[in-house]
Amino acid sequence: MSHHDSTLGVVLVPAASAAREPLVRAAARVGLCVVEAPERATIGLVDLTVPEGRAALSALLATPVGEKLSLVALVAPGEAAFAVLESLRPAEVMTAGAEPYELAYRLRRVAERHLEQQEQQRRQEDLTLLLELTADYAESLDVEGLLHDVTRRLADRLGIGRAALVMLDHDGEAARVVAASDAPGQADVRIELERYPEVREAARTGLPVIVEDASHHPLLEGVQSEVAARGIHTLAALPLQIRGEVRGVLLLRASGGDRRTFAPDEIEFLKTVAHATAVALRNASLLQSVRGQTEREMSARIAAEAKAASLETYHLFFANVREGVAILDDRACVLSLNPAGENVLETSSESAYGRHLVDVTQPLDESVLMELVTAARRGESRSDVDLMVRTPKGRRLTLSFSAAPLEDGRRAIILSFRDVTQARLLADELSHTKDFLERLIDSSVDAIVASDMQGRIILFNKGAEALCGYTAQQALSGMHVSQLYPEGVSQRIMSQLRSPDYGGRGRLSVCRQDIVHRTGQLVPVNMTASIVYEGGREVASVGIFTDLRDRMELERKLSDVETRLEESEKNAVIVALAGTAAHELNQPLTSVMGYAELLKRRLKEEDTSYKPVDIIYREAERMAEIVRKIGRITRYETKAYMGSQQILDLDKASSHDE
Repeated sequence: MSHHDSTLGVVLVPAASAAREPLVRAAARVGLCVVEAPERATIGLVDLTVPEGRAALSALLATPVGEKLSLVALVAPGEAAFAVLESLRPAEVMTAGAEPYELAYRLRRVAERHLEQQEQQRRQEDLTLLLELTADYAESLDVEGLLHDVTRRLADRLGIGRAALVMLDHDGEAARVVAASDAPGQADVRIELERYPEVREAARTGLPVIVEDASHHPLLEGVQSEVAARGIHTLAALPLQIRGEVRGVLLLRASGGDRRTFAPDEIEFLKTVAHATAVALRNASLLQSVRGQTEREMSARIAAEAKAASLETYHLFFANVREGVAILDDRACVLSLNPAGENVLETSSESAYGRHLVDVTQPLDESVLMELVTAARRGESRSDVDLMVRTPKGRRLTLSFSAAPLEDGRRAIILSFRDVTQARLLADELSHTKDFLERLIDSSVDAIVASDMQGRIILFNKGAEALCGYTAQQALSGMHVSQLYPEGVSQRIMSQLRSPDYGGRGRLSVCRQDIVHRTGQLVPVNMTASIVYEGGREVASVGIFTDLRDRMELERKLSDVETRLEESEKNAVIVALAGTAAHELNQPLTSVMGYAELLKRRLKEEDTSYKPVDIIYREAERMAEIVRKIGRITRYETKAYMGSQQILDLDKASSHDE
């Protein structure tokens, strides 16, 4: 059961194959290592494309090591190459020259299957050992010899130096080692709990105590030097609870050479062993307490048989009930078993007579069954206690037991049981399906809200929490679905759901709606809804909401970009038009200004024509300035003109200031 290094080895066959380099790369990719010795390998890559490949493989398979390898065959392309694999039957076959990642994929698949097989084998070994221990506990009368055998087998199974069973004194200050794996003839060795802090801690808390690196662990302060001197590295102490009280401890010690820790599954296995041991010790204590009381047992049995005989008038009733019914005596031995019980337990009433109930039912956890019987002895009735049992034909059934006393509970017990195997399997499947659907709904990004027909919210996923601002606990504690909508909207939605005009009766197609956030803010959503029917009757309504806030923000940003783009295009048109106009106007203006200047030079100021020519020249200069401004236009700027009209503002449009 000890856990080894999880890195698996791969050996190349033949060792000199050209596939070594691709193998090294592929193995490293999936966490494997290439080894030379087949003894260190769990996977073999067989290169059948080279002549010596088959001979090397045959030699390897002739060894015990080779028979245990999981093989990946590397073959040449073509159907004939695959024919040689008929007797080999490798775990994987691939064509030589394939991509490196394919080889890595094949190796990983083989490694995963190997680890799964190892885990299954380990669990089977654990289960086998547990069943053997349980059977030994039930059959053996030599308790001391049995406990030593248990500790020895545990030590061998875990690969540790010592496993011991420690029983606590009533004062809790001292204890006795009643069995140890490394001391077969030694029993009842008294120890002081001050020197065993791990035992004292397990007894105090009733919980397993696991200590790694014992020589430095704070729990062992004061005894660390003694622990280090013994070479102890890892400790495990598991409490043995008898009638709700810790009466002993299963103690395991391992040196650094044995192991560095105990894995979680090993701890679970040890807890099961500890529980079975506690049950065995309790039963042994009960056996000791009733020894020497033969007369009392006999009288109780006679009374129980007499009671069973008095029930003979009910024989016809018991024979026809669908549940199994057994009458037990004070020792939980079968006095009578009805036909339904015979059918369920696959045994006859005659063969069950006088046998202990545990022997007849073979429960996986006999302590539960004995607790049921013990309660009936005390005059208490118990019902609907599920317990898995084994039948003589090897079937495992889940039975629901009920027990009640006959008379005062000290004479006989009536036990009824029924097969609920399929019902429990179906319940488990339904539970798993329910859990899956709940996880699926909770993982949805969209908000999902369901309510009953009175409007009370019955489902509120995490998407709904994020959208509406309420927690699921708040929503499910009587909150009405109308609180999630603006006033009157929930009634309108239900009317649309019952109408055939919005997606069909009982369905509502995608529509735009507002949801009221806890803060009062309106959240835009797309929603669909439907009515849930059972047998044609409305039982609930479901709505699915998609938050549109991010989408609307994106649309707004896109609209702003489009507006800026339109402005940019408009500015570009204005600038291009202004440049063209300035260019075309500039030439005639230059001519006008030139001729006007020439006339001014020829005329004198006192001439009557001088002043008009001067006006023409100055107005032409003003027009030239306007043309220069038009040529400098870089953006579209307007100003008020007459009434509500707007004209281009040349000064602002041609200015370079922002």
